[in-house]
Amino acid sequence: MTDVSKQPAANDRALDEPSTPKSSQWQLFWSQLQKNRLAIWGLVTFVIFFVIALGGLLLTSGTNPVMNPAMVRLQEKLRPPLAEPNIETLKPAEIPATGVYLLGTDDLGRDVFARMLQGAWVSLTVGFVAVGISVLIGIFLGGIAGYFGDRQIRIGHLMLTALLIIGISLTMAGIYRWGAVCLASGLLGVFYLNLSGKVTVKSGNQRNYGWLRKKALSVDTLIMRFVDIMLCFPSFFLILTVVAILPASIYNIMIVIGLTSWMVSARLVRAEFLSIREQDFVAAARALGVGNFRIIFRHMMPNAIGPVLVSATIGIAYAILTEAALSFLGFGVPPPHATWGNILSDGRRFIFDAPWLTFIPGLAILLVVLSFNLFGEGLRDVLNPKLRERP
Repeated sequence: MTDVSKQPAANDRALDEPSTPKSSQWQLFWSQLQKNRLAIWGLVTFVIFFVIALGGLLLTSGTNPVMNPAMVRLQEKLRPPLAEPNIETLKPAEIPATGVYLLGTDDLGRDVFARMLQGAWVSLTVGFVAVGISVLIGIFLGGIAGYFGDRQIRIGHLMLTALLIIGISLTMAGIYRWGAVCLASGLLGVFYLNLSGKVTVKSGNQRNYGWLRKKALSVDTLIMRFVDIMLCFPSFFLILTVVAILPASIYNIMIVIGLTSWMVSARLVRAEFLSIREQDFVAAARALGVGNFRIIFRHMMPNAIGPVLVSATIGIAYAILTEAALSFLGFGVPPPHATWGNILSDGRRFIFDAPWLTFIPGLAILLVVLSFNLFGEGLRDVLNPKLRERP
C-alpha cells in the first residue's frame, strides 16, 4: 500500500517549484528589446557600421595601406561609381585594390570608397570618445550634486577655488608671476581653513576672519546653476568658437565636444540620485560605515545608469553629426585624415557634375545617426518600466 501521508508533501513541493525557468536580466532585456523592431534595426545598422569602421582602420592605416585614401590620380578625377580605372595611364600602385572605383573619385582622383572607410573610423572614434568624456563628467558632477546636494559651501571655499582657477588660467596663458602668486595664495588659504577647523582659533582672528567660514550656498545649487549657465550657450557655436581658437586636431575635436555636452548626463544622474539616496539599502550602507564614494559608485550608480546609457547612445549620434558639421565648415579634423564631413564639403563644389560626392557621405551620416537615435529610443523603452510594453 502507498503511504498517503507523503502525497501532500510531494504536491506542496511541486506547487512551490516555478512553472517556468527563471530568466536572467540579460534575457529579459533582450526579449523586451526584440519587441521594438526599429531598435533592432538601429542595433544591426550600428554593428554593420562598427565592422566597416574597423575594416577601414585595418585597410587604410599604415605606411603601405591596402587602400590609400590620400592617393592622388589627377587623370582619374570625378569618375562615377563603379567606373573601371584606366590602367594604361596609371602606375601599378595607383590601381585601386578592388579593381574598380566602387564609389567613384573626387576632384583629385582620390578613391571615395577608401576615404569613406577612413572617415567611418574617424567618426566612430570621435563619437565614442567625446561621449565618454561627457558621460564621465556628467556622472561625477551629477552624483556629487545628488548625494551631497544639501551640504553648504563656505565663502572661503568659493574664494579659494576662484583663486586657484585664476592662478591656473594665468599660468597656462604664460603670465607665470601672477599665476604663481594666485596659486600660492590659494594653497595657503586652503591650509589655513583646514587648520582653523581642527584647532582653536583666537577670538581676534575669529572676529576678523570668521566671515570666511560663513555658509554661502549648497553644493547642489552651485553645480546646477553652473549647468544652467552652460545650457544658456548655443552648443554648436560654443564648439565652433573653441575649435577656431585651438589648433586643428582630432583630439581637440573630441575633447571640445565632450566638454560641452555633459549637462544632460549630469541632470539625469542628479535626478536619479535624489530618489535613490533615500532608499533603504543606502541607509543600511551608511549604518554599516561604508564610505560616501563607495556608496555613490558601488551601490547607487548601477541603479542610476539606465537613463545615462540612453543619453549616451543618442549623444554618440550628436557627436558624429557635430564633427561632420565642423568638418563641412572647415574647422574639423585636418587633412590628410578623411572624414564624412570634409568629403561632403569637397563635393559641394561639384553638386551637378559629380553628385555622388555629396549624396554618398550625406546618406551615410543619415543612416548612422538615425540608427543611433532609434537604438537609443529602444533602450529608453526597455530600461524604463513605465514605458515598457506589457504582454
